[in-house]
Amino acid sequence: MKLLLIRHGQSQADILEVHEGRVDFPLTDLGIEQVKKLASFVAAHFQIDTIIASPLQRAYQTAEILSEQCRCEVAIEGDLMEYNNGVLAGVSRQEALIKYPLPEGGRPLHIAIEGGESQLQFRSRVEQALYTILHDYGHLQCIALVAHGGTLLHLLNILLGKTIEEQWLFHTGDTELHVIELRNEEKIVHYLNSQAHLA
Repeated sequence: MKLLLIRHGQSQADILEVHEGRVDFPLTDLGIEQVKKLASFVAAHFQIDTIIASPLQRAYQTAEILSEQCRCEVAIEGDLMEYNNGVLAGVSRQEALIKYPLPEGGRPLHIAIEGGESQLQFRSRVEQALYTILHDYGHLQCIALVAHGGTLLHLLNILLGKTIEEQWLFHTGDTELHVIELRNEEKIVHYLNSQAHLA
């Protein structure tokens, strides 16, 4: 099975320079154009059987455009949503630095942000989603997962066998694509952080 891990296109939050998280901003016009280019690239290089997306607008819009090009259905998986960033959702980055400064040394992995979730809870939620998807769709050859930067960070580290303490950082940009093939006990990386479709 091939897993295509895809981040949504540019959203309005990127323009407003606010913490996004669970705030449900749609794609911008540029974001829609980015997704159309991604969809053409994916349709030309992969035969997707189904698309599974976060329900947040920016991801679901991305999945819908992709589904039109690839001629497959979109399913929703709530646990693919972005990090629940609680009080930071929708707050400008400048304001957040003043009102909600990080503790010295950063927030411990097990401590939830006010009104939100901890990184351990986030990782656990994403891992639950991944194993549910692999169980329910394991008979398919190629699945696209459309989600968010934080979600994809955890998905990639889980697939690559990295614990949360040793995880690698993947800064996934607009419509960035990662492709990992699961073949028996092997995991074969075909693309990491690819934006070839935007070149």
